[in-house]
Amino acid sequence: MEKVELTQNLKNFYSNKKVFITGHTGFKGAWFINWLHLLGAQIKGYSLPPETESSLFNIIKPNMAFENIFADIRDKQKLKKEIDDFQPDIIFHLAAQALVRRSYEIPAETFDVNVVGTANILESIIHLNKKCTVVIITTDKVYENKEIEYHYKESDILGGYDPYSASKAAAEIVISSFRNSFFNPKQYDTHQKAIVSVRAGNVIGGGDWSKDRIIPDIVRALQNDKTIEVRNPAAVRPWQHVLEPLSGYLQVGMLAYTNHSKISSAYNFGPSPADHLPVNKLVDIAIKIWGKGNWKDISDKHQPHEAGLLKLDITKATKELGWQPKLNSEQAIEWTINWYKQTAVNFFNFTVEQIKQYQIL
Repeated sequence: MEKVELTQNLKNFYSNKKVFITGHTGFKGAWFINWLHLLGAQIKGYSLPPETESSLFNIIKPNMAFENIFADIRDKQKLKKEIDDFQPDIIFHLAAQALVRRSYEIPAETFDVNVVGTANILESIIHLNKKCTVVIITTDKVYENKEIEYHYKESDILGGYDPYSASKAAAEIVISSFRNSFFNPKQYDTHQKAIVSVRAGNVIGGGDWSKDRIIPDIVRALQNDKTIEVRNPAAVRPWQHVLEPLSGYLQVGMLAYTNHSKISSAYNFGPSPADHLPVNKLVDIAIKIWGKGNWKDISDKHQPHEAGLLKLDITKATKELGWQPKLNSEQAIEWTINWYKQTAVNFFNFTVEQIKQYQIL
């Protein structure tokens, strides 16, 4: 599919579509509603309030028109009412407890949010009397990671060492159960629901201020002229700019809505096979783009376990969806660091500019 044609197809499809998004106040969610706004969608967001005053959501909110609901994904009755009232064409479920290290601090809550929250979304549409596609965002960490030189594909065994990874793998089992039990593709004409799960690699981009994430940690140190502290310098990850998986979500949402029987499954979104970087390389590139800085290794064998090697196979997405990454890892880091180098007054405009630039690549 030609680039210009795909961009126009997305605009034609999402224009005036009713899109319900959970987790819209988060880092990825804020980028996503901005992009959907540019495509002309009618948006209703359902999420907890943003955790920080400097969040990207707070920056973009005054510049956009959309329905905003602050509520908990675990409040099943509230969630169902908001979905019923809105009558969405497409639901994107991004709301989650999304941090590995935090999951060690609040393990039960992590499972509650990520597993029960996903079940609540899917139960809420069982009796929704209209055509609706649901795209549920999980993670690249849903696989039983043996930390070997291997690119995990969608048919591989699910697992999870830490509570976050395990909760997302459990969410995938919930998704599969609901798809088989209530939204079986063979009975689509009866229920008219397409259910897709998407597993993205390590996502970076402007506007992420989360604790214990490498880019926010780098930027905070650089802004304060401090040495960057790196916990796992040798860990290899499938780094990708936030717009890469979001473009995949948009594409799979469109295709699942129009070609439901083929697309109701799981998809990986990540960088090209040869384009996975260790953390220390990412830090070096970020420092080079920023123009100054230094880092030190603070790895500790007693710290909570985090995977040392993780790679994704994106063959299925490229073949079945026509999706492929546009930025290599170094470009993704450059786009990210350049965002943080803007002044606060330009953050919204620069976010829009990067979305438009990405669309024409």
